[in-house]
Amino acid sequence: MTAVEVKMDPSVRQQMDTIEAELEKLTAQVEAKQAALAALEGEQKVDPWTVASGSKGIDYDKLIEQFGCQKIDQKLLDRMEKLTGKKPHPWLRRGIFFSHRDLAKVLTMYEEGKSFYLYTGRGPSSEAMHMGHLIPFMFTKWLQETFDVPLVIQLTDDEKFYWKDLTVEGVERMAVENIKDIIALGFDAKKTFIFRNFEYYGDMYRVIAKISKAVTGNQVKGCFGFTMSDNVGKWGFPPVQAAPSFSSAFPHIFPPGKNVFCLIPQAIDQDPYFRMTRDVAPRLGYLKPALIHSTFFPALQGPKTKMSASIDSSAIFLTDTPKKIKDKINKHAFSGGGATIEEHMANGGNCDVDVAFQWLTFFLHDDERLEQIRKDYSAGRMLTGEIKKILVETITPIVVGHQEARKLVTEAILQDFMAKKPLVWSGGKTRHPDCPPPAAKKTEAAGAKAPKAEHADPKAERT
Repeated sequence: MTAVEVKMDPSVRQQMDTIEAELEKLTAQVEAKQAALAALEGEQKVDPWTVASGSKGIDYDKLIEQFGCQKIDQKLLDRMEKLTGKKPHPWLRRGIFFSHRDLAKVLTMYEEGKSFYLYTGRGPSSEAMHMGHLIPFMFTKWLQETFDVPLVIQLTDDEKFYWKDLTVEGVERMAVENIKDIIALGFDAKKTFIFRNFEYYGDMYRVIAKISKAVTGNQVKGCFGFTMSDNVGKWGFPPVQAAPSFSSAFPHIFPPGKNVFCLIPQAIDQDPYFRMTRDVAPRLGYLKPALIHSTFFPALQGPKTKMSASIDSSAIFLTDTPKKIKDKINKHAFSGGGATIEEHMANGGNCDVDVAFQWLTFFLHDDERLEQIRKDYSAGRMLTGEIKKILVETITPIVVGHQEARKLVTEAILQDFMAKKPLVWSGGKTRHPDCPPPAAKKTEAAGAKAPKAEHADPKAERT
């Protein structure tokens, strides 16, 4: 029998495509409403683009079970302290970085004198970063200094171009401004490589291509929920974020053909990217990256959400003046205190929902003082205005110090961090045997650390 070829009128095909696209949009809208309804009913949804929770905020124990990761326990922290000779970071001790994948393997490699590298990143959606954006970078800096390892920082300017109503030129400009904010935290240019995807994509392309070939469209759809109405850039982006997890993406840092282990500090909402990465790694002959997850930094309006760069009143931005910081905290910081002074003194405040206290758990590194504040506020001996005043006094020097450090970031320093040059590190106990660092070419900025923002807590540098 001869197959019958059925030709469809182009106008009919166009109508069908339009209907299909509209159905995809309606499906996405329904799913968004379902997520919002689930949040109202006490359920939660956490992925790279949506964070919805019930009235009590995010249930992180439930996320650990849902994502299949492991809780960071005291045994792991004790082992880290024994190996490094340093007390674990306050954010580890306080459960802010709370879960992991293969962190024990990282410690074993360090114990054996082997090196690893760190990878973290930032999606530049605004020129001014806020306090919440600093969390992964401040923690990564502590990890780098504690273990003496190299670091790569990815600016996903392409991602924000695909997801936001931004021009290529606009997102590139924001990426450069964000890089200056990151450098101002005091990273060491000899051990740190910062790159933008629009600039470095070609250098990673072979790795990206291998990952792309190993992951099907159905897997991407199932993992990230993309629909046929999403642009193809979104569908192709996950391998781009996955690629820096593999050392072969950085031939100027690591020897070709050598697998170097990677540790990725990240917020828990980014986990789907790296579940996919860990799944594909063995099939490509790469090492599975280790992950360490943080909780969300709450918005000023309450602990149920994370900050948003698009909502000025939800965050303290690194460009805010001391007066604006004070005004935002006093006006917008959600209080866990009583409705009246009498009620507060009788019943005390709820530190679990009080934003001022929650922020202090991030930025006040004096454990004894933080515990005393918790006791006094919970007992009603400290009023809402008093705890907000302490937060203002804690946050303001950090922001002002960062602003001063950022002024010192010259074009030469910026280019030094972004240069494709060899990095120099010792790997903790010994230099990685497979990575003898070549002598770096001297430049105006080479060999010097970036300006460092002054920390508000003098005890922080000793922890």
